[in-house]
Amino acid sequence: MSKAALLLIDIQNDYFEGGRWPVDKMQQVSANAARLLEHARKTDQAIFHVHHEFLTDDAPFFRPGTPGAEIHASVSPEEGERVILKHSPNGFQNTSLHEELEAQNITELVICGAMSQMCIDATTRAGADLGYRITVIEDACGAKEQSFNDKMVPAPMVHAAFMAPLSGTYAQVVTTETYLR
Repeated sequence: MSKAALLLIDIQNDYFEGGRWPVDKMQQVSANAARLLEHARKTDQAIFHVHHEFLTDDAPFFRPGTPGAEIHASVSPEEGERVILKHSPNGFQNTSLHEELEAQNITELVICGAMSQMCIDATTRAGADLGYRITVIEDACGAKEQSFNDKMVPAPMVHAAFMAPLSGTYAQVVTTETYLR
């Protein structure tokens, strides 16, 4: 029998309006993530809050020990929920995440958070490579606009460009509504 865990990735203050690195539609992303979190709590699903801090005070965002690096109040961890600190986009790299999931016999991951083009992508691909069955909740993930070759790529296009290759190859990609049904 498979056992799933919810991974809330980098839903941190710096990604919200007024933070150091605002992500498109982060309020909507966190509202959907909060719904997933509520569902996980009601169904006794394992919950992991994965958050990022850079290893330098010169970082553009998620500076160690700052309010911007704190997990957003909309998805605050409760007692007993695991909090995993990472220092790179991949939530498995140099963290205890894989070992803790294995210890709980977790075989499936439900992933949400930010940014679609960085930590969501990196953690999803790494998790798939480790053998987890993964569901990405696309409307509970947020992207930031990107520049390439002097062209600005809008956040919705960045998000779609990362969800498309994840879908089917590395994960099942669905909406919050679809998942909660």
